[in-house]
Amino acid sequence: MIGRIARLIDFRIDERLRDLNGRVNDLEHATADHRRRLDGAESGLEHARGDLRWTRAELDRLIPSVAAQEAQLEDLRESLSLPVHADKPELAEARSLIQEIQRQHAQIRVRLAGIARYEDRLRRIEDRQRDTIEQTQ
Repeated sequence: MIGRIARLIDFRIDERLRDLNGRVNDLEHATADHRRRLDGAESGLEHARGDLRWTRAELDRLIPSVAAQEAQLEDLRESLSLPVHADKPELAEARSLIQEIQRQHAQIRVRLAGIARYEDRLRRIEDRQRDTIEQTQ
């Protein structure tokens, strides 16, 4: 009788251990999957940070050019507001120069707008990845 009870207890313990071992295996696989996904997210985040550093460097490089062109444009506006005592070729050359500066200024504004959109996109990606990381913790 005692042997039978001992076998029943052993059977129940083995059954519970199998269940626990199965759950531990499932958790180990889930943990490995989460680690793999986290590594991928961190890699993507580092890539995005590199892109952001490049974008910042490009922006820092472009800002002085934009400022210089704005100063040139303002100087030209001031000179055009003064009474002009010049012949027609000089006026045509001045107008041509103003148009070229305005064209370049417009191009720079488009580039800066693109950079701003790109930085916003990177910020949203970083926010999503941070949220994902926080959810897995």
